[in-house]
Amino acid sequence: MHEMHACMLEMNPSSVTARRTSRRRATPLARVPSHVVVVVMTSSSSAKKTRYNKLETLGEGTFGVVYKASDALNPTNPFVAIKKIRLGKAKEGINFTAIREIKLLRELHHPHVVPLVDVFSKKRNLHLVFEFASGGDLEMIIKDSSIDLTIADVKSYLKMSLEAIAFCHQNWILHRDVKPNNLLVHSSGALKLADFGLARAFGSPERENGREYTRAVFARWYRAPELLLGAKRYGPKVDSWAVGMVFAELMLRKPFCPGSSDIDQLTKIYHVLGTPTEEEWEGCAALPDWMNFPRETKMDLKKIFGVEVGGKSGPGGKPSSANVEAIDLLEKLLKYDPGKRISCQEALKHAYFNTAPAPTEIEKLPKRKVNIEKNKNDGGNIAADGEDEAKRAANKRARTDGDDDEEEEEEEVTKKRLRGTHPTATDEAKEGLKAKTKRMRSMFEDEAAK
Repeated sequence: MHEMHACMLEMNPSSVTARRTSRRRATPLARVPSHVVVVVMTSSSSAKKTRYNKLETLGEGTFGVVYKASDALNPTNPFVAIKKIRLGKAKEGINFTAIREIKLLRELHHPHVVPLVDVFSKKRNLHLVFEFASGGDLEMIIKDSSIDLTIADVKSYLKMSLEAIAFCHQNWILHRDVKPNNLLVHSSGALKLADFGLARAFGSPERENGREYTRAVFARWYRAPELLLGAKRYGPKVDSWAVGMVFAELMLRKPFCPGSSDIDQLTKIYHVLGTPTEEEWEGCAALPDWMNFPRETKMDLKKIFGVEVGGKSGPGGKPSSANVEAIDLLEKLLKYDPGKRISCQEALKHAYFNTAPAPTEIEKLPKRKVNIEKNKNDGGNIAADGEDEAKRAANKRARTDGDDDEEEEEEEVTKKRLRGTHPTATDEAKEGLKAKTKRMRSMFEDEAAK
């Protein structure tokens, strides 16, 4: 018997509410108002267990774990990535963050946005099935010292990233978690934006006047200065800043301004880009967490990125993958004032993409090298889809207690056993407890009457 759940999202100007209904109480689609978006998940636990065979852990996020699995019904693309979201025992139903991610991904269809393949529930967990990225992610490309990234390669990766995020903005969606390991690399070399767990819809500035959002978004190294300073009213330009930091990391082959705390992050940014003033960023001193820092003068980014004849900026003194146009675009993406910061749509029209060399074709982008012999010795199917030692190390770190379905079943058995051995488990014991409670209440009432 298939299990069917309808997650109904009622969209109205004042609030967004979620209601979970069973099949018996489900509202017929003909009666659903136009402002309601219905996401229907039809699944059979046994059928899904037969289709998807969990292979290993790929990583862990805030709300769950991502696994690599084989897909028995898709011989063309035999592997998928399954994001397992822990729902726990929340009485209000499915985690709203998960509902939001599902809704947004079902609406977004773009060559550089990772597609949502399937959704199913099992026990207390919700499973989101995605296309598997056998090339790893952009962070792995950046850290791989055996790969030489040319100006054309960096230009290609940046162009794909901007196209994906610009598409989100055109559809009124903020991603709010842009970073290298959320930019997945497909087997063809194409870059795909992933992890919409922090994404949310937004409106035009006129309609959004007064709307506040959380500032607890983005990894710290990619968080815009207005967020670090406590701003709760922001728009797509926070994604532009994050793209700028990823761009800088691609050219340097290491994180740009990696702070250990919010204050340290601001200190490192100010050291490179200079301390902001009211003249260049109007209203900055009115931000909730504004504080005065020692005055720093902006550094010459051309020297940092080795933009000169024979300039070196990469690891091991490798030739720079930056040029004059790249530095100009980077400075526009990293403007302090969000109003002056370039948008992702505008960045795609920058001269950087129209000057030689042209962006590398996707099929010709560098691939990560895999130790085939070691993978064979490990006895798995790892070599076939680009797995390597770095991913296996991440696999070990990502494992958490009580994550497997078998452990959940054991936990349920233990709880049932404890309930059965509790002093009030029998009917006789329950009646005795009620009588004792009644006598105590009567005694207190008599004392109060005196």
